[in-house]
Amino acid sequence: MAWIVLVISGILETVWAIALDRSHGFTKPWPTTVFAVALLLSMAGLGYAMREIPVGTGYAVWVGIGAVGTAVVGMTWLGESTSVARILCLVLVVAGVVGLKYFH
Repeated sequence: MAWIVLVISGILETVWAIALDRSHGFTKPWPTTVFAVALLLSMAGLGYAMREIPVGTGYAVWVGIGAVGTAVVGMTWLGESTSVARILCLVLVVAGVVGLKYFH
């Protein structure tokens, strides 16, 4: 259960990062609200997951999911640059996250 909560929390990290960008410095109420709710849920889930998962593994997986998710959203929907090198780097991050799960 802790791993499922950790993955969901990582996805919520992507949500709050994108909402933070869209809030334009907390000047837009809806993205600011989405940011705050997603941030609280993401942190609560991370805290819950770390009851069973060591902090180094849990935090690295959480950040990895959030970073890859945010980069993918940026490249696919927000017009950020896409290159083979960027995609390869994201694949390496995913491999690291999977490795942390399996060698936990």
